[in-house]
Amino acid sequence: MKRSYRWATEQGGGLEHVELETGEAGEAGEAGVTAEGVLIGPAGGRLFACSYLLCCDEQWRVRSLDVHVAGKGQVSLHADGAGNWTDADGTPLPALQGCTDVDLSGSPFTNTLPIRRLGDVLHDRQEIRVAYVDLPKLDVQPVAQAYTRVAPDRVRFESLSRPFAADLDVDGDGVVLRYEGLFTRVAG
Repeated sequence: MKRSYRWATEQGGGLEHVELETGEAGEAGEAGVTAEGVLIGPAGGRLFACSYLLCCDEQWRVRSLDVHVAGKGQVSLHADGAGNWTDADGTPLPALQGCTDVDLSGSPFTNTLPIRRLGDVLHDRQEIRVAYVDLPKLDVQPVAQAYTRVAPDRVRFESLSRPFAADLDVDGDGVVLRYEGLFTRVAG
């Protein structure tokens, strides 16, 4: 299934557009999830634009992420789905050991990854580690987060690495509709 989504920031003029493809194994290859996205916006008072390609397996476990920031460079991460990460050259990234998802700063879509991956267990608060990509700097660090389903269409997000919490309104597929105070889905 192919779907297009777009979010706008509530302030600052930022946008994210994602082409999401989910499917079962077939002649073309393995089952899984592919998200191709573009982010534009302000960060730290400066404008930036980036594109990314995110691939997950059928359980929404991240397998690869390629991010290119215009005029800055790129970063490539690869994961085995069990918390082990490497760079584009296959060099292990021990700092990311145990991270299960990725979180791109400025992206409401990447909050969908743990929501989909964790599913029904979100009725209880779930603490996770994610590979956080700080845009536009392309710094990658492990961070602690928590997700809790507080209503059928609402998930509470908590950043445990720096005190922050927000409620995420989600659709029936677990895709973010509104990220309280930051983003609103405007299409898809």
